[in-house]
Amino acid sequence: MKNNSSLVYNVFLIVGDFLALVGAFSLAYIFRVSVSHVRISTPITARTYLETFLVLLPFFILFFALIGLYTKEIYEQRFKEIGRLAVGVFIGVLFIISFGYVFNVKIFPARLVILYGYFLALLLILGFRNVTRFGRRILFRYDKGINNVLIVGDTALSRELIDLLTPSEISGYRVIGVVGGVKHPLRSTAPYALFANFNQAVKKIGNRLHTIIQTELYSDESKNSQILSYAQQHHVAYRFVPGNGELFVGNIGVEVFRGVPVIEVHQTALIGWGQIVKRALDVVLGTIMLIIASPFMLLIALAIKVFDPGPVFFRQVRLTRYDQKFKVYKFRTNKIEFSGLTPEEAFAKLGRPDLARAYRKNGDFVPNDPRISAIGRFLRKFSLDELPQLINVVKGDLSLVGPRALIPQELELYTKRYAILSVRSGLTGLAVVSGRRNISFDERRQLDLYYVQNWSLWNDLVILIKTVWIVLRHKGAV
Repeated sequence: MKNNSSLVYNVFLIVGDFLALVGAFSLAYIFRVSVSHVRISTPITARTYLETFLVLLPFFILFFALIGLYTKEIYEQRFKEIGRLAVGVFIGVLFIISFGYVFNVKIFPARLVILYGYFLALLLILGFRNVTRFGRRILFRYDKGINNVLIVGDTALSRELIDLLTPSEISGYRVIGVVGGVKHPLRSTAPYALFANFNQAVKKIGNRLHTIIQTELYSDESKNSQILSYAQQHHVAYRFVPGNGELFVGNIGVEVFRGVPVIEVHQTALIGWGQIVKRALDVVLGTIMLIIASPFMLLIALAIKVFDPGPVFFRQVRLTRYDQKFKVYKFRTNKIEFSGLTPEEAFAKLGRPDLARAYRKNGDFVPNDPRISAIGRFLRKFSLDELPQLINVVKGDLSLVGPRALIPQELELYTKRYAILSVRSGLTGLAVVSGRRNISFDERRQLDLYYVQNWSLWNDLVILIKTVWIVLRHKGAV
């Protein structure tokens, strides 16, 4: 039967946003008109001001809805929610100002009311949404609003879904049954039931079922039709997860090709206008950052010459978009005898091939790396060795944000390496802000792949901000 918990949650969000907006702009009026002793430019009574806002505030909610603030894709992700809220409140304020101008109506008694209202609205709405989110978690803990799920499919993806939906206190979903599990065995101590076929499952579960997730299509088309028909007849949500998940990641479009509807799949979401905007951002921000960093780069170059005589820069051939080779610039941090060697070559030269294996296993890191010089350790600790890569960014070899630039010899170590090379490599990336050297080599590659397939300009901005914070805290640095 249909679960209305998401609808109820949306209603709470809408009501809460409306009340928070009323409270924010009421407080803004009080702070500027009643508390402040500075003379206001346009005397407007509290009643007139409040009545006008109560009429216009529903448009705020409309704008919030249009930019997706009541969809799971946004309110389940904090950074996206904050960004959309900032934009939504700004659009709402502009609408009210425009309304007053077009109809020649005085709405705000002073300009500071607008500023106060904007920031108070952001704070109150975020506060209310956090309280609402916390309240929903408590309800989930007491088994209220949980969405019961039946997974249909004997694939490895079935187990992956179970792990993603556990624990139910956080996800809001509970897997109560799985059809299959023979070719890809599931846990024997699982808190869900295993069924041989779909008929057996729905007979046993009955009206406790809210969602069906099918992870494979049967060769017998009548079985697929039966599952979809059951979901429609019993008002159960139905989702299909393709067995070949790589077909449905990145940018997906539906078009009519020679009169036939087809699904168009790109390796990455970074296509069209996104490429232009991303490159423009790289040129503008990269140039500004390079100008600011230039005096520090000069001092670092002098320090390397004094404390570790030899070449200042480390140049290495790396791969970027479309398998193109380029020379990456970094300050040399390795001792001169190991400069230019791959980790495997350097550790072999030291007579420690075991360190090479540990290096890869630990996400390209070993404690007290013997290859690194004293000045190099200092540069790596503060990520100062990366500054010359700003030259690569301005040249177009790198982007500010992207997957790690691959060494040609490392190419075979990467799964889905050609998908990773469908965009420019980056100075920083999702793997850096998700744990840097505290996560494994494989996890970092998976994060690189996720970034490529799910690119957005907003995510780039978030990664840049997080990178600054991580560098300042030296988190994950050598």
